[in-house]
Amino acid sequence: MQSENRLFEDFVKIMNGAAGTLAGMGREAEGSMREKMREFIGGADFVSRDEFEAVKAMAAAARDHNQALEARIVALEAAAKAKAGPKSAPKAAPGASI
Repeated sequence: MQSENRLFEDFVKIMNGAAGTLAGMGREAEGSMREKMREFIGGADFVSRDEFEAVKAMAAAARDHNQALEARIVALEAAAKAKAGPKSAPKAAPGASI
C-alpha cells in the first residue's frame, strides 16, 4: 500500500510541476503578445484619447470663434449699407458707347 501512495504522490508532483510550467508559459506568452501589440499600435500613428479630446476641444473653440466673426462681418456690412444710403445708378465712363 505504501508503494501505491508513493506512486500517487509522484504523479501529483509531476502534475503540479507541469501546471506551474504551463502557467508560466501562459504568462510569458501574454506578456510577449502585449509587447507586440504595443509595438504595432505605436507604429500605426494612432493618437491617444487625451490628444484626440484636446484637438476636438480646439476645433470646437475655433468653430465658435468663426461663427462669432461671421456674425460680426454681417453686422458690419449691414452698418456700412445703412451708412451709405441708397445707391445711385452707376455712371458710365466718358467716351463709352452703349
